[in-house]
Amino acid sequence: MNSVLAAGFFGMLDWEEMTGQSKFIVDIVSIPLFSAFAGLITNWTGVIMLFAPARFTGFYMPGAKLIFPFMPRKIQILPIWAPGGILGFQGFIPARAEKMASLVTDNAVAKIGSAQDFFMEMNPQAIAAQVTRIATPQLPAMVDQIMWQENAQLWKDMPPQGKKLLINRIQKESPKIIGRAFDFIGSNFNSLINIKLLVVGYLRKRPELMKDIIYDLGAPELKFMVRIGLLGFPFGVILALWLSFLHYTGEHAKEAHEANPGAVFLDVFPSWLGWLDTGLHWIPVWIWVLGGAALVGVVVNIIAIKVVFEPSTPQPRYKYLWKHAKFAKRQHDAAASLGHAIAYQIVTLEIIAQELFDGPNGDKTREVIATFLKAEINRMLGPILPLARLASGSAEFQATLETAGATLAIEMQPWLVDDVEFSRETAEKIKVLCTEKLQELPPEEFVEMLYVAIEQDAWLLYLHGGLLGVIVGAFHLLMFGT
Repeated sequence: MNSVLAAGFFGMLDWEEMTGQSKFIVDIVSIPLFSAFAGLITNWTGVIMLFAPARFTGFYMPGAKLIFPFMPRKIQILPIWAPGGILGFQGFIPARAEKMASLVTDNAVAKIGSAQDFFMEMNPQAIAAQVTRIATPQLPAMVDQIMWQENAQLWKDMPPQGKKLLINRIQKESPKIIGRAFDFIGSNFNSLINIKLLVVGYLRKRPELMKDIIYDLGAPELKFMVRIGLLGFPFGVILALWLSFLHYTGEHAKEAHEANPGAVFLDVFPSWLGWLDTGLHWIPVWIWVLGGAALVGVVVNIIAIKVVFEPSTPQPRYKYLWKHAKFAKRQHDAAASLGHAIAYQIVTLEIIAQELFDGPNGDKTREVIATFLKAEINRMLGPILPLARLASGSAEFQATLETAGATLAIEMQPWLVDDVEFSRETAEKIKVLCTEKLQELPPEEFVEMLYVAIEQDAWLLYLHGGLLGVIVGAFHLLMFGT
């Protein structure tokens, strides 16, 4: 084993003879190249681990279900387990879609405004006008259908002139009715929609979307984190120099000095040799190689994360060589990217409408609109109201009005999103609001949005870097020996 480590698995290849160079030159070239490759592959695969796959992919492993309860908590929460003894993997960010969504809401969406702020930016009166424009031509058929379904006798007994009068008044008054309804909704919007529940609930079911939002937010920085893996090269130079230092202070150092009187190192530092021989050389060279390679993998990952996220405000170079975090420097552009994602993918008119009518408080929304419209219909019926109540009974007539109001409320939902151009114009307003608010955030708060997505799993990235470093170091040992 020791002979294999000394000469390498391909020990029949004499690299010094093949290249015509000394062991020092072979090491000073090969080790940095291997270290650069290790750094690059470490950071590249580390970024992939953050985002892919979006859905859990795995296989049944006998015994996994049995050993899982005995695993440390830090291992149990990794996205490598599924119920029933399934072992696999899911990208860290999609695996924590609910938590990531909560963090994005707390660090971004909630700081832009409340649900009411978003709705007001959409302009309730513009939405009311859109609903009116689409709904008004449909009102006669809708009123007729509702009345036949809910109180056919009343509608049958009502004279044609009365029906026409009611429909005409509803059509004429519909802009004001719908406008007042949306004013009322807008002023009570926060009691109808919880913006955090909306965002978290929506993204929790869509890990692919969560992954895309985070990636788009920090795409240039993530690409930089891959490229900075090339820092493994200078660290490899340091490692090669250290191994060379160990080699020339080892048990053959005196013989090397006798063969080459110009090597005065031992004459200058004779007292070091005993300590180095009994201390540093107590550790086998192959451990130095593997440990150094692992350290390079970890350090490159640490530097990558530090350069991207620290410091959030410019600092003197004696504190940070790079002065300013790359992500913080790009706040203006990154804010625009996140603002676009919020406006077009998260807090859209369609999602707001769905949450408004079908969310946890959807029944409250329909009740509010039904009550409001019932009052308006009562007002419009005017002189014929007593006769209508007399013909059908007061309670039955009120029930008809309530059903009519609720039906109108339900019909509003598709009207809000039928017009693609109107939805796009609304999204643009939200995009402008979000972008401006995010650009105004203190840099440390803005940086936190992306940092929290990576920070909690940073130790895994470091571990991943260390393990890959060991693998690459082991391959170098097999190729070149110690």
